[in-house]
Amino acid sequence: MRIIPAIRSVCLLLFALVMLTMSRSASAQIGFGLSITIGPPAIPVYVQPLCPAEGFIWIPGYWAYADDDYYWVPGTWVMAPEVGLLWTPGYWGWNGVAFIFHEGYWGPEVGFYGGINYGFGYFGEGYQGGRWNNGQFFYNRTVNNINVTNIHNVYTTQVTNTTFSRVSYNGGNGGITARPSPADEAAAREKHIAPVAAQTQQAQAARANPEQRASANHGKPAVAATPKPGAFTDRGVVAARQAGAPYNPAANRAAAQPTANVPASRSGNGTPRPSPAVHPNDLPPIAPLVRPDTGSAQRDREYQQQQEQLRARQGQERKELQQKQDEDHQRLAQQKADEARKQQVERQHQQQTQQLQQKHAAEIRQMREEQRQRQAHQNQGKSPREEHPPLEKP
Repeated sequence: MRIIPAIRSVCLLLFALVMLTMSRSASAQIGFGLSITIGPPAIPVYVQPLCPAEGFIWIPGYWAYADDDYYWVPGTWVMAPEVGLLWTPGYWGWNGVAFIFHEGYWGPEVGFYGGINYGFGYFGEGYQGGRWNNGQFFYNRTVNNINVTNIHNVYTTQVTNTTFSRVSYNGGNGGITARPSPADEAAAREKHIAPVAAQTQQAQAARANPEQRASANHGKPAVAATPKPGAFTDRGVVAARQAGAPYNPAANRAAAQPTANVPASRSGNGTPRPSPAVHPNDLPPIAPLVRPDTGSAQRDREYQQQQEQLRARQGQERKELQQKQDEDHQRLAQQKADEARKQQVERQHQQQTQQLQQKHAAEIRQMREEQRQRQAHQNQGKSPREEHPPLEKP
């Protein structure tokens, strides 16, 4: 007589575990079983809040994704975690199956960020908003809102912004077509630091604010930028002047994105549209490893080992699937299969490859999110001085 209540309890427990997993995956932009085939809205038009003090570096706003909607994470000023580090913004990129968010990072050089024109020195390639010199950060007044009464480390250099597009993603139909240069690839291999706690706070506050969602603000967020992270009600908050492009609801935009089983074609301006990979050998290389820098050598080694193990396993899974599909081709040749049968098998191969790619992308995102959350827990016991070390004086 007590069997049914027991089964009910087990079901409730399993449901809770599933919801917990989904919640953790959502914070990583891409979760298991989630395929975002609709690109984010355009970058809105807004002005930059006044820089609060020396040593703060501008972090441009961007569209994040959760709960079946994009939401705008406002741009803000953040203290550099170490002297000499610059911010490489994250960006959305189409991988032939879905849009994947490539997380930004701190490093000695600004790397590839999809060719996206975020403004304020981030015009699609490199950074023209400032530079480090003898342990101090100097601001280019041409692209930054600086009060020279309080900040004296300034210079004036005119910049040429040749990227006027406000498209917010790379690849896919209508996306930016930029590709990483050798210098960008070299920067990706350098020592990196993940987004600091202040940046995570900004993203969490944006996600919790319904007005930041694209379905509510139609690409024109009321909070486009904040003078400091999390200060959504500060008097210095900046609203978007206008959307970067006419907003179209997701239902209307879905058809504009590449879909499975659609051959490569050309858009109205003649730009080739990438078609989904059919076989694992057609997939782009597995994403390079991101060197951990947690402040703990032991933890860095542990994280590095996790990345290497995951990368090796994914490479092996690609190899095994390719071998299986090669066997299918050999079998078709032996059977002298007709063209209709060959096309049917190719469609199956394409579906298998896309599923594997989605699985691998989700695994990478989840691993990085788990490492980031663990590091955040480790930092909870540190003082603000430890978390954001002061700038060195010359």
